[in-house]
Order: sequence, then C-alpha cells, then structure tokens
Amino acid sequence: MTTLDHKIDFAVVLSVTKANPNGDPLNGNRPRQNYDGFGEMSDVSLKRKIRNRLQDLGESVFVQSNDRKNDAFGSLRERADGNAELNKLMKTKGSSGDDFAAAACREWIDVRSFGQVFAFKASTKGEGVSVGVRGPVSLHPATSVSPIDITSTQITKSVNSEPGSDRGSDTMGMKHRVDFGVYVFCGSINTQLAEKTGFTLEDAEKIKEALRTLFANDVSSARPDGSMEVHNVYWWEHSSKLGQYSSAKVHRLLQVTTQMDEPRAFEDYKVELGELNGLKVEVLDGL
Repeated sequence: MTTLDHKIDFAVVLSVTKANPNGDPLNGNRPRQNYDGFGEMSDVSLKRKIRNRLQDLGESVFVQSNDRKNDAFGSLRERADGNAELNKLMKTKGSSGDDFAAAACREWIDVRSFGQVFAFKASTKGEGVSVGVRGPVSLHPATSVSPIDITSTQITKSVNSEPGSDRGSDTMGMKHRVDFGVYVFCGSINTQLAEKTGFTLEDAEKIKEALRTLFANDVSSARPDGSMEVHNVYWWEHSSKLGQYSSAKVHRLLQVTTQMDEPRAFEDYKVELGELNGLKVEVLDGL
C-alpha cells in the first residue's frame, strides 16, 4: 500500500428532514444551534459516523461505541491490551512511545486517520502508557446554510415500568427535531501527518466512501431511516504534498445559498462550485 503523497480537501452537502442530527446533552438533547440560529453538527459526531461506516466496511476500528462494537472488549484499555504487540510494549519498561504509536496505527484505521490519545494508568503487571497520535484527517463542524426551525414534542409512556402501580399514561420526556435543513462540512487530509501514521491512498478511498454513505445503517428514534441524506461529496486531490492552494481557498469554492426565507426542500437551495487553475474536483452522489 502506498502512503498518501498529496494533499486532499473535501466537502459534504447533506440534508436533515424531521430528525435530530446531533443533540446537545447540555441543552436537553435539542439539536445543536449557534447563537445566530444556524444548526450545527460537531466534528466529534461526524467522526463517530465515519468510524461506524468503516466498521461496516470491515475495517478494524479502535474507538467503537458500545452499541456497535464487534469484539468482546468493554473499554479502550482492554482493546489495547487485546493487541499482542501493544500488550508487550505496555509491559516492557522503557518502551518507546513512537513504537507504541506505530503499532496502534498499523492495527486501527481510525487511529491512523484521526489520531488518538492513549493514556492508560500503570497496572500491577506492567508500565502505564501516555502516547498521543496526531492524525492526518481533520474535519470542520457541519453548519446549516439557513437558520433552522426546531420542533419539540412531549412524549408519554402508556405502560407501567414497575408492578403494583395504578398509573397509566405518564409524561416521559421531550423529543426535538429539525424540520428541514441543509448542512455543509469540510475537511482535509494532511500528507506530513499521513507519513507519520502510515495513512495510505487506499485509506483515503475508504474515507471517501464512508463520507458518501455517511448515514447508511445509522437509523435511530432521533434519525428515522431516510431523514438524513448525503447529496454530494466534493473531493479535491492536489498535485503536491503541500497542495497548490490553501484549504480555505478550496473550501470556499463550494457555495450553497437560498433566496427563500423558509426553504423546505433541497431544491430550494442553489449549489455553485468554483474553479482553481490546475485543481480538479471529483463530485460524487451520496448513497
């Protein structure tokens, strides 16, 4: 496999219809929204979805969510201990942090893509470890093109949780959703960091496919099937390690606008893509 030898920039346009794309736990799990009323999805939530897609594609992932894990490990420490090479390095006094990082990058695609902090306490069987890995793939938060409207609904339960209770229907909580919104997020892949983690051209293709199919197998009560849709992925591959242009200039090539006060469908938005001399773009349709 060939280590990535040229810079890559990308952007994704997606829509939300009657769903909660990313709830804020500090605000009653309401969809994230900035002070100007625009919706947001954090880069952390986007990375979680990419990791899930990479798992679905058969890749080995270190940071697995508890409801999606495909091994028997209940923590990151146990998953690291379960790797024979890492386990040996953790038990070896004075072992190199670089050797630990290199072994972790070889084993898990999300570590060599996004990076990872390994901070495990010393055990009675060996040494602790504190190693940081910087990954080449960086993501911006997704932001809606227009301010979003949030609908909140009170929900009830119609069955008793415990025996012996005479109570029937009872208030259970609140559900929140974005009625409709178009979001855009951008990202880049850095070649210098790719060389350090061993991130390859093949890995970049897997990230591209994960972005194109971002919401496949992502069904939940907050995000019913079909409520989240990737419309297009824009993928720019530069001809050099540093790139012909800055990521800021490349990302500004994509302009998504609406002339309506209350857009209600993707067709109410206008997508325009500019050009930079010598830089080609691949446009992929979402799943």
